[in-house]
Amino acid sequence: MQIRLPRILLAVLCGMGLALSGCVLQSVTENPLADPGVLGINAGAGFTVMLFMTFFPALHVKTMVYQPLFAMAGGLVAAGILYGFSKRNGKIIPSYLLLGGIGISAGFSSLMLIMAADMENSSYQLAARWLAGNIWGTSWYQVKALLPYLLILIPLLLGKARILDLLLLGEEASLALGVRVERERRILLVVAVALAASCISVSGGIGFIGLVAPHMASKFVGGRHHVLLPVSMLLGGLLLLIADTIGRSLFGIIELPAGIVISVLAAPYFLILLRRQA
Repeated sequence: MQIRLPRILLAVLCGMGLALSGCVLQSVTENPLADPGVLGINAGAGFTVMLFMTFFPALHVKTMVYQPLFAMAGGLVAAGILYGFSKRNGKIIPSYLLLGGIGISAGFSSLMLIMAADMENSSYQLAARWLAGNIWGTSWYQVKALLPYLLILIPLLLGKARILDLLLLGEEASLALGVRVERERRILLVVAVALAASCISVSGGIGFIGLVAPHMASKFVGGRHHVLLPVSMLLGGLLLLIADTIGRSLFGIIELPAGIVISVLAAPYFLILLRRQA
């Protein structure tokens, strides 16, 4: 009740949130490679969380209420930069989106390494484990801190399933059917980024869940979002739970962060998708 159950719940909740965010981002950007990690949102959120841990240590110790807010701010900044970079003549260019995300991720990661160089050894180890994506040391406190954000953001995205279906028809067809395309894209982008950032704030920089889970779900249930979104969530929660269990139990006394396990398992799939896109 005090160790295993909160860790299981946090892994499932974070996996669900990251998978739902990735699914929405892929539809909004029309890029099957879109993922909070690939697009630099993880790095942006991680950078602001590290700022929070460095300059507001008292708040970090007393409460985790502010940590998701800092993560959301960083994720939205990264998404705003990427949105401006990838937009040409009023349209988002998928190739610019991917290249811009890689550049933004590298930039924020470099800033985090610079900050980590000035940390004490104990603080650096904590930050390094967090950046790798780690569910270790979870308590009910983290679950309670994350739950309000999920209860607000997840229903907002699930309620946009019909809009996501219409956006896939193309901009002209969506406009003809009465969809305010640019407004809806911005709303979906902001909510998806906020959802991913709130999960990242407690689980660390876990990537590839938002990339792999929607593709797996589409193989099972097709592309209709009223089914695709909840199935992606379920698969995302299951994948992160399996990765955390493997990292915790497979290597004996050495515990691997769940983010590393996910990266090892999902990176080949990402390369296959990238090759198909090329």
